[in-house]
Order: sequence, then structure tokens, then C-alpha cells
Amino acid sequence: MSARAWTRRDFLDLTARLGGGLILTLTLPACHPKRPTGAIPATGGAANSQVNAWLRIGTDNTITVFVDRSEMGQGVYTALPMLMAEELHVALRDVRVEAAPVGDAYVNQGNGGQVTGTSNSISDAWEKLRMAGASARVLLISAAAAAWGVTAEECHAEAGCVLNAQGNKLTYGELAVAAARLPPPQGIQLKPAAKFTLIGRSVARLDTAGKCDGSAVFGIDVKLPKMLYAALAQPPVLGAKISALDDAAARKMAGVREVLRTPQGVVVIAEHFWQALQARSALQLTWSSTANVGVDNAAIRARLAKAMADSPGLPARAEGDVREALRTAHTTHTARYELPLLAHATMEPMNCTADVTADGCDLYVGTQVQQMAQAAAAEAAGLAADRVRVHTTLLGGGFGRRLEVDFIPAAVVASKAVGAPVKLIWTREDDMTHDYYRPPASIRLDAGLDAAGALVGWRFHTASPSITARFAPSTTDPFDSVVEGAFNFPYAVPNLSVNYTRQEVGIDVGYMRSVSHAINCFAIESFMDEMAAASGASPYEFRARLLANKPRHLRVLEEVATLAQFGSAPPGRHQGLALMEGYTTHIAQVAEISIESGTLKIHKITCVVDCGQMVNPRIVQSQIEGGIVFGLSAALWGEVTIKAGRVQEQNFNTYRVLRSNEMPLIEIKLLDSDAPPGGIGEPSVALVAPALGNALFAATGKRIRALPLTAQKFVKIV
Repeated sequence: MSARAWTRRDFLDLTARLGGGLILTLTLPACHPKRPTGAIPATGGAANSQVNAWLRIGTDNTITVFVDRSEMGQGVYTALPMLMAEELHVALRDVRVEAAPVGDAYVNQGNGGQVTGTSNSISDAWEKLRMAGASARVLLISAAAAAWGVTAEECHAEAGCVLNAQGNKLTYGELAVAAARLPPPQGIQLKPAAKFTLIGRSVARLDTAGKCDGSAVFGIDVKLPKMLYAALAQPPVLGAKISALDDAAARKMAGVREVLRTPQGVVVIAEHFWQALQARSALQLTWSSTANVGVDNAAIRARLAKAMADSPGLPARAEGDVREALRTAHTTHTARYELPLLAHATMEPMNCTADVTADGCDLYVGTQVQQMAQAAAAEAAGLAADRVRVHTTLLGGGFGRRLEVDFIPAAVVASKAVGAPVKLIWTREDDMTHDYYRPPASIRLDAGLDAAGALVGWRFHTASPSITARFAPSTTDPFDSVVEGAFNFPYAVPNLSVNYTRQEVGIDVGYMRSVSHAINCFAIESFMDEMAAASGASPYEFRARLLANKPRHLRVLEEVATLAQFGSAPPGRHQGLALMEGYTTHIAQVAEISIESGTLKIHKITCVVDCGQMVNPRIVQSQIEGGIVFGLSAALWGEVTIKAGRVQEQNFNTYRVLRSNEMPLIEIKLLDSDAPPGGIGEPSVALVAPALGNALFAATGKRIRALPLTAQKFVKIV
């Protein structure tokens, strides 16, 4: 909807679709009063506090915004309150934040649930939260006008107060009770962008102070009275089950309270976590045999290659006649790209604190999927879902890993068994060896050029496991999260096909930051460079000609080439280019490298971004930078090694991530745009690998068609 005058019908229609969450009511969607030590304190203690689904105004003038997306570093605890504060006419510093409970009003329409993912928190909230703030403002003004016996037009909101021309002033806290009694407002108008005073500004994040002084609460920080700790023994071979357990020695160890079998493994509960770990080591476990003992990286690659050779795949996109175009092309080119399994490797390993009592279950957890977490806990506890209260903590990294709920049931079972709160913690080794890994992929690309060097045919075929099929086996869209970045191939080519062959590899795979954008963008943008070379054009010129009718794509390409001085690198340095549209954001990168004594050095990453309207440019820049760091780690070292069904990498000494001294210079340009907001948390990840690979070709004349770059023996990486 645009920033026009809203009718009563518009308002009622929207609130009905959002579960009625925008109407000020006396129903408080607060979390259960139990709170972990150190949690953000409740702000609704003042008498007669009033709420809507996202807003509570206390009679003491406290303004609390319920944020319905999980804060895992991406800045939603600042950006989403900014949307509310803009329309409510309050300073951001006067807003307090609480995590929203489970509720229908908090469903992310783009994701189909209360889900933080797909980089759409801002786009989902863009009008919804502004509308919530604007409607509250209108009600507060109406309440003040009624108190003074004047018209609402004679009043205005300013800095948490309503004022009129006669100099009268009432605070929001003084008006909240009366405002809540009024009927839904009519004629609500959202501010046009030209009148924004907060949106579009680079303001400090609200969650920074707590993360600096230690008061911020992540899942692993939760402390409850009489809390016990638990460690989980899981199968060393993925997919195995317990066939025999001897826990006699473990039960005799100091501090041990209980040993339990669960579907996830064996839980050891003790007074302290170290005791639980020591007792876990004393368990005598026998695991069942599983077909995964035959799984290793070579077998996975062979299985994917065979699937591609045996099947043309399902068509996701088809235009023109690719087969005929390739048959009659002046020049054709073929290449195959391989992508490995990757681990999420979040800084905070998986953990969950559960407190099962006669009153229900309180779940303290860093999760991206509150409804799924609630359902998993309810099933484990044998409770109705509405008796599970989910308290979302800060997340020490999500990247898609916390879209899973596999680490929740064992904590609930443990708490129910011992009648006390239990915090289950996975060690780093548990976390690395029992992830839901990013899928491996084998991608074949074929393209043809005419005599003038123009691209006349393009065929993309990927073989990969399906993430969505595990979450939703009955899905009617087999391509979901597999052909991203390929389905929306932006370059003008008259004959085009995108095909997908599903091939499972025996290992559960999951969503990971940028999902298949990073997989497919590596292949597509690397192959675009190959075709540019075959046509005799520069990588920039070749792309620019094919984007003549795509102004946003062409703009980021032109801007990044100018900013990076593409084609004019200093002596001894070499550049690579990559471009993508993902999450409705248009983005281009240039990597600048050198090879000195056979060793790769990355000097600079230049990135230009058009993500539509921005709420907080500082947060946008931070997310782009973070995505580049994530992409560098994956491109340079990211690979999970499977041997006889066992994951070999167990910690950061063997699963390398970028270190501070390895960080290149990053230069970012954010383009002004009046387009709707796009996603920013994931797009920059995808471009790093192809930009680096293309730069390495410029430096060495050798093509990179497999990751990680450490597997390329012709160059060392430090």
C-alpha cells in the first residue's frame, strides 16, 4: 500500500489479516513472568499499561516495542523499532525492546510463519510496523483532543506527547488508557519518505550497549534458580541410533542427577556442565549400523555427477530453444562446477534451557522459528502448544542453523524428568559434527555465442539434495531454495533453460546464509567470465551489453566498475567481477588480489548495493561487510569432510574462518533508491567466491571451478 489516506475499511482489512494485532486492546501479549537472570527487564510494570501486538505504552511513559524477528546480529532490534518510532513521533533512545512471544500477529507473511529468514524482516515490517505506529499516534491525538474539547486537527504529536495551539500538553503515558478505549481510527496516513526524520538515518544500534557491558542475554547466558545442566551424546556416524547403553559408571559420578535416552541421543544431567560432560564420556554406547558408513566426499561427488548424467532434470525455467541454439552456435563452451558441504559454525553453539512445571513449559532459546520451537517443545513435554511459552534470547549467530529445532526436545525431556530447569549445551565439537550442512552441488553450464560474440544460448543444470523436501515433503515447488540466482538469471539471452535434478546424499542438509544464491552465483558468474573471454570482450563489457534493459543491474555494475577502477588495477594486482540480484537487492562486487611468491593476497573487496529504501544505512553497511567476511571464509577454506559417515572437522582449528589479520580492505557504496526495501543479510555472501575466482583467472590464466580455494594446489592461501 502506498502512503495515501487509509479508509476504515483498509484498516479493518489489514488488521484482520494480521490477526487483529494493530488495534489497541487490553490484552497483553507479554511473555510469562519468569525471566532468566540478566534478561532485558520487563517494561510493563506501570499501572494501566496498554498494548497492541507491537506496542506497549505505560502510564510511566515507557514505550516498549515487541520485535517479532530474532536478533542474531543483523540489527532488527534497532531497525524495526525505527519504523514504529518514525510514525509514533518518539526518539529511538526512548524506545525499549522486547522479543515478541509466539502469536499469529507475528507471522512473517513472506515466510509463512513466525520465521526470521530469507532476509525479509524489513520488507515484511515496512508498512506493517509503520501502520502500527501511525494508528497508535492517531488514537493518542484523538484522546487528547477529547480531553481538551478541541478537534484532532488542532493537535499534533511530538516527542512522546500530544500538544495543541493553546500550549496544552499530555504525555503518551497519560493518554494511553483513554486511547485504548477509542474505536479503530479512520483516514490514517503514513508519512511519505520526504518527511522521514528517522528512517534513512544512520543511528546507533539499541543492542550495542548490552553486548559491550555483558548485560545482553544470549541463550547460553540464561540462568534460572535451581537450574541443572545437560550434555547430549549423539551418534558419531550420521544417522545411527543407539542399540545398547551402559550408564552405570556415569551415574556414579559426582553431581550426576539422571541419564536418559531420547530420540536425539543420550542426555546426561548434572549439577554443572563439566560434570555432565565428564559423565557423558563415561557412557558405554553401542550405535546401530547405518548406510552412511559408506558416505564420504568422493562418494557424494560421484553420486551428484551420476544423477546429472542420468537425468535432464526438472525444468524450472525455459525460454526459446536452447538445444537448437547450442547446435547452431558459432562457438560453444561447457564447464562443470562443484560446491562442497559447508557448516554454519555459529559463534554460539546450539543450546536450550527448558523449565517444565505443572503450569506448562518455559523455553529460553535462541531460535529463528518460534512456532516450530514451541511445537517441538510441546511434543517433547506432552503438552498442548499453547502451554509452551517461548522466550527468545539473542542469537550468537544464526545463518539458518537456528531454523532447526533439533537441539530443543532433549532439553525439554530432561527438565520434565528431573522436575527442574535444565540448560542443554552442545560443545563446539557437537555443533560442528551434527549440523544441517549447506547442500553440495554439481552444476553444468553450456553456452553458445554467435559469430559476433553475442550470447545466444544458456543452459544451467544443477544436481543437489533438497532442503525444502525435509521441511515440507509435500511441497508443490521442488525448486525452492535450489535454483535461486539461476531462476532469475538477469542477462538477456534468447534461449535459456534452468533445470534441477534432485539427488539426496544420505546427509540431512539445511538452509545456510544466502542458501543457493551462493552456490549458483559462483557457477554463473564464473561462467559469465569464461564466456566473456570466449567472445573477446572484457568481463565488464560483456555483462553490460546483456544488461541494457535492466537499469538497476546495469547501475550497480557501472558504479562498482567506476569505484573499483575495474580494468585499471595497480601493477601486480588483478581484479575479478561478479553481479547478482538476490532478495530483491541488486549488488555487484570486485575483488582485487595479488599473488606474491605463489601466495594469494586479497587486497580489497569493492561492493555496490541497491537494496531499495534503507531504514538504517549504518546497519546495511555492517551487514554487507559481515556477508563479505562470511563469504571469504567459505570461499577460501569452507568444506566439511566426511569419512565413513563421520564429520572430520570438529573445531575452528580445522574448519578455518577468516582471521583479523587476513581481512582485506572493504569499500562499500550504498545507492539511493525509492524501490521497496530489499534484503541485506545474505546477498553479499554470494558474490565473494566468483569475484575471487575471476580475479585468480586474471592473475594466473587458470579457471576455478571448485571450492574451497585451498583445494587449488597452484596457489597458497594464508
